[in-house]
Amino acid sequence: MGKRLTKIYTRTGDDGSTGTASGERVGKDCLLIHAQGDLDELNSHLGSLRAHNTNAQIESLLIVIQHHLFNIGGELSAPECDLTHAAEIIWLETWIDHFNAGLPALEDFIISGGDICVAQCHIARTVCRRTERHLVHWSRDHDVREELLKYINRLSDLLFVLARVLESERGHQPTLWNKHLVLPQPD
Repeated sequence: MGKRLTKIYTRTGDDGSTGTASGERVGKDCLLIHAQGDLDELNSHLGSLRAHNTNAQIESLLIVIQHHLFNIGGELSAPECDLTHAAEIIWLETWIDHFNAGLPALEDFIISGGDICVAQCHIARTVCRRTERHLVHWSRDHDVREELLKYINRLSDLLFVLARVLESERGHQPTLWNKHLVLPQPD
């Protein structure tokens, strides 16, 4: 493959449009571009998570996931490319089961927190959910292979489990949702 980015600015997007891999020009506010932007944002949050993470197993897992997200973005831009397969979804499920096996059962919803690494994992999870919403919306009128939707859905589940694992590894107790929270008063 030759060099892909020889010039960073092209001025072709100055009119509010952008090009897809197929050569089509679409508005930068197109739902497809929203979904691709969400994938890019998610990938960046995973990079930030990697920067704060100290678990080597999670590190190698996140790198693979970042590559998968690039594949999904490429597939959205060039639907004739089948880069995401059932094997990657099963792979995510295997990791979910692996990490979840060592966690206690949940008693209630978890409030995000712990430390910067745990919080970053929760941010990635919520961006993943937004990505999924945009992909589902896009798929209502366009062909999106079900493997892409399944992958993003499983990924958000994995990120939730990873946040719990990281919280436990770092010695934090989860903050569970308290429906009957007493309002703190100043001293």
